[in-house]
Amino acid sequence: MKRPIAVQLWSVYALAEEDFPGVLRQISEIGYLAVETFGLHGLKPAVVRRMLDDLGLGLCSAHAPFPAGPEAERILDEQSELGAPVLAWSLEPEEFATEDSIARGVERVNIAAANARGRGMRIAYHNHSAEFTQLADGRRAYDVLLDQLDPGVLVELDMYWVQLAGVDPAAVVRDLGERVRFLHVKDGPAKSSEDAMVAVGQGSLDIPAVLAANPAVEWHIVELDRCDTDIMLALRDSYDYLIGNGLSTGTRAAPH
Repeated sequence: MKRPIAVQLWSVYALAEEDFPGVLRQISEIGYLAVETFGLHGLKPAVVRRMLDDLGLGLCSAHAPFPAGPEAERILDEQSELGAPVLAWSLEPEEFATEDSIARGVERVNIAAANARGRGMRIAYHNHSAEFTQLADGRRAYDVLLDQLDPGVLVELDMYWVQLAGVDPAAVVRDLGERVRFLHVKDGPAKSSEDAMVAVGQGSLDIPAVLAANPAVEWHIVELDRCDTDIMLALRDSYDYLIGNGLSTGTRAAPH
């Protein structure tokens, strides 16, 4: 199922620290339709929004801390000015040790969801691999998490970390039903958390199977946490693979 293609800007964080406008321009020129932000590199939210608008780049979501606790209003003010419709974030790995620790983390996420809802935004939960460990009673931590989360909390499923945990990401995406709206599309060996990632389509994941697993998905967000190759080239190769194989949609046709 084709979906629009975006970039998670953590992929280019170091480059963006040096030249954020130039990085966004390159992403637009590759053909990506939108970005998911990860920090604003010292710029005002309205300035970043104008940069995106000038390049014709959308903002599908923002990676931003859960707006709960003393920083909640500051986070919401910043993301509201940016125009982020959805804020995605994660719990810490140690919060998946027991059902009680999950419940404490969930309370924070649910408060964030209520706070965001009051400002016209939504929260999405982004996983790593710790969510797919088993609790002492045999239940999967991720299932306990989803059962306790506010039903309005969306899911941003990172396929790479699911596979790294030894779980089939296509099955997880399928089982999420209507909650999953974003896929973090990445590739690599998926053997160790220290592995360098590779352009999408050049690693061990069955990308077509994951992307076809659930029609509720709205965005394919390419994220390469770290690469041994040039990151902009890897983003271009990822785009060409996804567009060329009819898996995603962008603004530029893939070369034949």
